[in-house]
Amino acid sequence: MDRAVYINRITKYLPGEPVSNDEMEEYLGYVGGKKSRSKSIVLRNNKITTRYYSRDKQGNSTHTNAELTVEAIKKLCTGGFKLDDIELITSGTTSPDQILPAHGIMVHGLLKSRPIETITFSGSCCSGMNALKYAFMSVQTGNSNNAVTTGSEKLSTWMSSQNFQEEAEKLQELEKDPMLAFEKDFLRWMLSDGAAAALLTNTPNPDELSLKIEWIEICSFANEAEACMYVGADKDAEGNLHGWSEFTPKEWLEKSIFAMKQDTRLLDQNIAQLGTKKYIELLKKHTLDPQSIDWFLPHISSEFFRKKVDDEMAKYGVQLPQEKWFVNLAQVGNIGSASIFIALEELMNSGKLKKGQKIMLSVPESARFSYANALLTVV
Repeated sequence: MDRAVYINRITKYLPGEPVSNDEMEEYLGYVGGKKSRSKSIVLRNNKITTRYYSRDKQGNSTHTNAELTVEAIKKLCTGGFKLDDIELITSGTTSPDQILPAHGIMVHGLLKSRPIETITFSGSCCSGMNALKYAFMSVQTGNSNNAVTTGSEKLSTWMSSQNFQEEAEKLQELEKDPMLAFEKDFLRWMLSDGAAAALLTNTPNPDELSLKIEWIEICSFANEAEACMYVGADKDAEGNLHGWSEFTPKEWLEKSIFAMKQDTRLLDQNIAQLGTKKYIELLKKHTLDPQSIDWFLPHISSEFFRKKVDDEMAKYGVQLPQEKWFVNLAQVGNIGSASIFIALEELMNSGKLKKGQKIMLSVPESARFSYANALLTVV
């Protein structure tokens, strides 16, 4: 019989001090030696005020992705729970330090704990939720009695000025349509570094609140939509991706192959629409009244999309009041696969949770439009 699974603890590690909007280019560099012409417009739309970078103003790295992850995991080891008690580590990331070995293996190597199973999920924002689902199923089926799930990113490396060509958009065009600002520049002004770790077990905390995982559902719409966000590739006029291995090293620089790019027109057309479509399907599948949800944690890449998601939900009668939304994007930026865990960590430690409350996690991934949703109950 399947066992109940609980998130008993969540920790985060954010490197260095918060970086203000005015300081960003001191860390990331100036494209073409000039200040960005669209930065202020993009920031006005995403409403992020601070973020974290694992690099200093001289461009030197302060932490690898694996090191960020290890710092978050070590924080889990309190109250008698030790590194060697971990039975499984599942990791999700968009930005591993290398192609091989896998990110989770590198994390385990730095931890120097006993030999255990490690699983790495690649992708974008949903990779952390993929890792959570594997851990959930492992504990649920008795494959392990506990598991540590991580989401982590070192995205500042990809945002460095040396990876970007000068933006082509004119300020007047950006003012006319904020979506155009996303084409080249918006990712530089929203992405952040950091890591989070969650401890899952088959028994709840005896003296503190735990979060029971009711279900986790993940769905790809790649059959309906072409790639939207990509790294290590170029996109042709027909919407096909061509990977880095098809280009010469000279072209890697000329075409900014290793810079993160976003097809923002696809983003605007699909991200809220497909996500709401899946959300409604899940409410029906699990016979869940949307008004029974006490906390809604949507991973949004920019405050620009809050109203779009809200309007789409209202259209189908599943809208939730804003006081039920919990979003910390403005303070920490978009940390990709770690974002949902860092928001949940903040909520879990806020003193706002009460036993019996239901929490909905909703994570969209624009890479090729995947969506992860999870229902938790406070116990």
